[in-house]
Amino acid sequence: MGEKARVHIIVSGRVQGVFFRAKTQEKAEQLGASGWVKNLSEGRVEAVFEGEKPQVEEMLKWAKKGPPGAIVSDLNVIWEEYRGEFSNFEIRY
Repeated sequence: MGEKARVHIIVSGRVQGVFFRAKTQEKAEQLGASGWVKNLSEGRVEAVFEGEKPQVEEMLKWAKKGPPGAIVSDLNVIWEEYRGEFSNFEIRY
């Protein structure tokens, strides 16, 4: 098994109303990453990704662009200690 990683992100820009959460979940499931994503009340999106380091890095790369229709103006990235607390990837409300 490779190195495990966890990252916590806040995405700013036009990231709500463009299927950002659904497409993030789709991408995470495709890559085998776990964690969650949710909209924040002020218009940003927050997410946590866990998994093998290459999966997490690929999720970060994807989040910098987002789905078609999204315009990511800023990506705040906080690397955290891997916890292994998620069994899947979910959209939180």
